[in-house]
Amino acid sequence: MALWESIVNFLIYLGVSVPLMGLGILFFNWTTPYNEFRLIRDGGDVGNPAKAAAGKAAAYDLGGKIIGQVLVLASAVYHSVGIVDLIVWGLLGIVFQIAVFYLFELLTPFKVVAEIPKGNISVGIFTFCLSVASGLLMASLISY
Repeated sequence: MALWESIVNFLIYLGVSVPLMGLGILFFNWTTPYNEFRLIRDGGDVGNPAKAAAGKAAAYDLGGKIIGQVLVLASAVYHSVGIVDLIVWGLLGIVFQIAVFYLFELLTPFKVVAEIPKGNISVGIFTFCLSVASGLLMASLISY
């Protein structure tokens, strides 16, 4: 493949991957009863420890989902035989991340969706780890 063809291919895959990542972030934010971006923004209020803790917990939660989604996208780019494959795997990665979050919500004795806005940083870190681990697992399952 010539250099120019490689550059065009790179740009096409980048042009599909970045919007898929953005779509994942939007869906992650829409499917939780709290607004991660608002919590993160308000978490900069160092004079309010509760807001700062909620911002940290939300940043861990959303950050883990994003990393998990990007792991799936990276594997899909590497393994896909075309753009349609990338889109399908990217969308499945988004759905999988959301499903894992709510499965975690069902299986824990506390409500994750209540703990993160309350500033429970431990829950935020745990959801971060769970999202990254599930993204890595799904990424490893993509093959042809």
